[in-house]
Amino acid sequence: MTKPLTYPRPPVELPLRLDTDPPPQPGCDVCGALADERDEARAVGDMSKVSDVNVEIRLHPHAKRRVQA
Repeated sequence: MTKPLTYPRPPVELPLRLDTDPPPQPGCDVCGALADERDEARAVGDMSKVSDVNVEIRLHPHAKRRVQA
C-alpha cells in the first residue's frame, strides 16, 4: 500500500526578482542618501542591506503621500 499524500499539491515556486529597486523621489535629500547607501551595499554584496534600504525608500513619507487631517 502506498502512503497517502499529506499535502494538496507541490509547493509554489515564486520568482526571485532583483529588479524591484524603488527610485528615489526627485528632490528628496533623504531618498538620495538612501539610494547612495543602497548602491554601496550592492557593491559589497550586502543584499540584505539593499533590501532594507529599498523598504526605507518605499516607506519614506513625501508631501504628496501625507494625509491631511
